[in-house]
Amino acid sequence: MQFTRRAALTGAAVTAATSAAGFNPLPAFAQAASGTTNGVFRYSLGDAEVIQILDGIRAIPMPATFINGLSKEQSAAALEAAYMPKGIFLNPYCPAVVKAGGKTIAIDTGNGIGAIAATKGEVGHHRANLQAAGIDPKAVDIILISHFHGDHIGGLKNPDGTPAFPNAEIKVPATEWAFFTNDANIEKASATNKGNFANVKKVFEGLKATQFEAGKEVAPGITAVATPGHTPGHTSFVVASGSKRVLIQGDIALAPQVFVKNPDYKIMFDNEPDLAVTTRKKIYDMALAEKLPIIGYHFPFGAVGYIEKDGNGYRVVPGNGGIG
Repeated sequence: MQFTRRAALTGAAVTAATSAAGFNPLPAFAQAASGTTNGVFRYSLGDAEVIQILDGIRAIPMPATFINGLSKEQSAAALEAAYMPKGIFLNPYCPAVVKAGGKTIAIDTGNGIGAIAATKGEVGHHRANLQAAGIDPKAVDIILISHFHGDHIGGLKNPDGTPAFPNAEIKVPATEWAFFTNDANIEKASATNKGNFANVKKVFEGLKATQFEAGKEVAPGITAVATPGHTPGHTSFVVASGSKRVLIQGDIALAPQVFVKNPDYKIMFDNEPDLAVTTRKKIYDMALAEKLPIIGYHFPFGAVGYIEKDGNGYRVVPGNGGIG
């Protein structure tokens, strides 16, 4: 199912155009047992609660082909204009948890604990920050996966291969499952996605996953929205409670000061770059028209905002509240 405005508003997501008002972010910090300060950012949404959990921030040396169609120098200039260190792409990882309808629902799981050592502590802190937020992994009822990149599914298992959320029902996009569990599709994948097939097999081995279709309610108050391009089955989620809504957009765009501002930029991680651009514009045009607040997985931590036009692109206007 492709993205349509109607699909975004299906089922529990159907609300009045003015429903965005009253979405109130409330910052909160938590202290882990290790003594390090961790990221927990809470939002009220009607009778529900949305909690953003920081998995970490990676400083990624920028590849030469980072943005398709731009030279390395042009890509570097775009990052520097966003106040990133020279030649470095700073990428936050911010999974969300929704508490609604008596359920605790995790949306994506971060890179996994094993990434702490692999990245020298940059990422892999989702589990610790869940616990700092007072959320026991055993108490998570549902896990919704937006897509199958490793930084979204890596936290499904412990380093020893056991389930990280033993009592949770794992729900995945049917289109994503069909694509990445069939090795015949490796030839259809982009260069950066070809290696993902083996990781998907490794992560989901021994786990039970329930497939879902876009346009349907997949958890209390949460409707799946097909937002393809980044991956074939990439999915975003509209969370609704009463007349309030928010869009948890996954990887429709990464760093907003680069890829929301320049929606035509085609990042190397997108499987179908042209489709990703089309999806990005449709989603942001809808968010603009509906004044729908959005949360981005790779937006600066704690960022919830509204879309506005900015020249030929868009910009994210932060919602009320903050981390300061």
